[in-house]
Amino acid sequence: MEIPFTVIDWSSIPKIENQGEAGKSVQQSIQFQDLKVRVVEYSPGYFANHWCQKGHVVYCLEGSFESHMENGEKFYLTKGMTYVVSDQMSSHRSSTVEGAKLLIIDGGFLK
Repeated sequence: MEIPFTVIDWSSIPKIENQGEAGKSVQQSIQFQDLKVRVVEYSPGYFANHWCQKGHVVYCLEGSFESHMENGEKFYLTKGMTYVVSDQMSSHRSSTVEGAKLLIIDGGFLK
């Protein structure tokens, strides 16, 4: 996959709102063949309404959040922290008390 030099002006990317089990997320995304780059904002009190088994590179830009594993483990991430996971390596979902803004990268390289 070849991606030419690309500048992303996030202020021009549409925002898509999704309801969580509690709160909401607002997502902006850019798709390049087998690579997706997203900025996702979780509202205060957000709790995801589904378990995810996809791979991600997640960087916390603002706030903090917990990543819940289906096996009961929890990981707390704050501004400046990252987690990385490949497809099918965990079943996870996020929650936040204060809200969070994340940069998330997904793609075939995580299979």
